[in-house]
Amino acid sequence: CTVIFTRMATKDLHKPISVLFCNLAISDLFTSFSGFWIAMLFITNPDMTIFGSKDMLAPYALYTMSILSTIYNLVSIGIERYLAVAESMRTRFRVARNHSIVAVLINWTLAFFLGSLPLMGWNCLQVEENISVLYSPFCVNYLIFIAIPNVVVAFMVPLFTYLRIIIILRKRKLRMKACGQAIGTYKSAEIQVARTSIFIWLLALISYAPFFAGVVFDATNHQCPTELYPGVYIFRNCTAMLITMNCLGNPIIYTLKIKTLGAKLKALKCLSTNRIRACTI
Repeated sequence: CTVIFTRMATKDLHKPISVLFCNLAISDLFTSFSGFWIAMLFITNPDMTIFGSKDMLAPYALYTMSILSTIYNLVSIGIERYLAVAESMRTRFRVARNHSIVAVLINWTLAFFLGSLPLMGWNCLQVEENISVLYSPFCVNYLIFIAIPNVVVAFMVPLFTYLRIIIILRKRKLRMKACGQAIGTYKSAEIQVARTSIFIWLLALISYAPFFAGVVFDATNHQCPTELYPGVYIFRNCTAMLITMNCLGNPIIYTLKIKTLGAKLKALKCLSTNRIRACTI
């Protein structure tokens, strides 16, 4: 909520990256809210969250929507940062506010559709052959369908975008160094992007890797829920806590740390055409 109010109070809300930041904060807010909802259900009726019931479909569906929206927003931010650097010397294409709004709508539409599939009938309330042990009444095949593609997207796309940003900055730095020009701005931007990328990867790895491991265990497990109690369910609760902690880490990385990074990227965009031509020659 602090991030949302701060972004709305600033004058740069019209910037494309600010739209993505606000949407990321909204996704994190929904993730925290749905996680709190599930926690209250666990406190009031633990058996409901262990053995599953119809009442768990709605909070789990909201939780899934929020997590998917967060993942898609992180990917969108990485793509926007890459386009801001890669296209900084071209005039054909610029990331505008309308592009960010369209990306936000697509992210929420996709997250809403995939997250609401259990509410539409893809659940194991009636059939218990493929039921999930950790997230009953979800089906195991639904969790695999959701987890594997999105884990690949969440890790591979940011890897490509941020590595490309670092490579582009390094090439431009070497080009300017060969021309005898100052490279302090490029060096500082490269270091900042590298640090931010490492933070993003570590936060995503710590937050979502245990959940993915739980889905893999769920798919290969053939034991009854009573045989796994309480160790596996403690692990499940820990994965939920890590995902919630990700909602606290995102504002720190993308809001508190982004001011310096944004200033560096803005400086890259303001390079004159004559300077670029001189470096090219």
